[in-house]
Amino acid sequence: MAMAASSSLFTCSLQEGRCSPETKSCSKNFMCNYVNLMHKQLGCSESKHVRHSRFLFNEKSLMLKETEGLLKRKGILCRAVKIENPPSFTVGKKFQLDDVIEAQQFDRDTLSAIFEVAREMERIEKNSSGSQILKGYLMATLFYEPSTRTRLSFESAMKRLGGEVLTTENAREFSSAAKGETLEDTIRTVEGYSDIIVMRHFESGAAKRAAATAGIPIINAGDGPGQHPTQALLDVYTVEREIGKLDGIKVGLVGDLANGRTVRSLAYLLAKYKDVKIYFVSPDVVKMKDDIKDYLTSQGIEWEESADLIEVAAKCDVVYQTRIQRERFGERIDLYEEARGKYIVDHRVLEVMPKHAVVMHPLPRLDEITVDVDSDPRAAYFRQAKNGLYIRMALLKLLLVGW
Repeated sequence: MAMAASSSLFTCSLQEGRCSPETKSCSKNFMCNYVNLMHKQLGCSESKHVRHSRFLFNEKSLMLKETEGLLKRKGILCRAVKIENPPSFTVGKKFQLDDVIEAQQFDRDTLSAIFEVAREMERIEKNSSGSQILKGYLMATLFYEPSTRTRLSFESAMKRLGGEVLTTENAREFSSAAKGETLEDTIRTVEGYSDIIVMRHFESGAAKRAAATAGIPIINAGDGPGQHPTQALLDVYTVEREIGKLDGIKVGLVGDLANGRTVRSLAYLLAKYKDVKIYFVSPDVVKMKDDIKDYLTSQGIEWEESADLIEVAAKCDVVYQTRIQRERFGERIDLYEEARGKYIVDHRVLEVMPKHAVVMHPLPRLDEITVDVDSDPRAAYFRQAKNGLYIRMALLKLLLVGW
């Protein structure tokens, strides 16, 4: 019998039945995997604190503390046992989300649990025998815009877990969309061939439309200038691995903040953590849009706009650079040229950055990070890309088979 954790558990003193006549404590022993509690067995034992190394996120111990209240009910003496930071995910249970569409879907506890699964996926990836957990499942990748890392990492993730892949690299040109087929009709067709669809589209909001149509899970792999939630997940996962914490960090978001779906999704996720400060550094023509600023303010997140990358880099734990996206400017090439090359991460930026800080980039890069930065240990962007594999393995596993 599986049992989800709540804000309190109970140790019960039975006055009859399996326990001795003296009032003793009958406690439930729990085992935890992926920060979830499972009911193991019922037996008699002394009332005591319970501890397990997998109860807390980051594999720390969870201590159960008894509260003072005693309740009598039907001959059972129950002591309320309070759980500090209770996990809320049970092994074998269905994932809370049907689709992954936007960063706002995730709360802090869910993020921590996904990161725990991603760490397990890393161990699987390093095991040459791999896994067959998704054997018999088929993933369709439907990409209307170019992609290297996102598409290949999803396909690699599926195959490393034993699944199969159907892929179309340029659906905008080489699918029936070129004949005028609607997105909804395409989704209804493709879902008949697969168990999950990973989609990148050139229109903001396309992923929501697909999810509203499909009867199988949809993962948003980027929808125009809208969002890129799986990139944001891997970004936060990378920050935690590189910096060692997510609370109390300072992050500089640099480059094309108006069109960059990655920085928009990342801002939403950073707002889940405490005492975070975000600096926006961008040319005037691609400043962060007001909806993100308003959201951060509503969540109590401090943010500041700056025109000085050197000054910001000296303060930050993370410098998150992005490219100026020419494809979003249409015919206004003059505005693109005005924005391009204004903020470049080079040796001068590295010189002022703290030793523990890192440079991140969702890639691909053009000239906004010079190649000599690559050899610096603080250049985390290729490690960041690798982490995308583990996050996407975790999401495929969770959406298809659950916790």
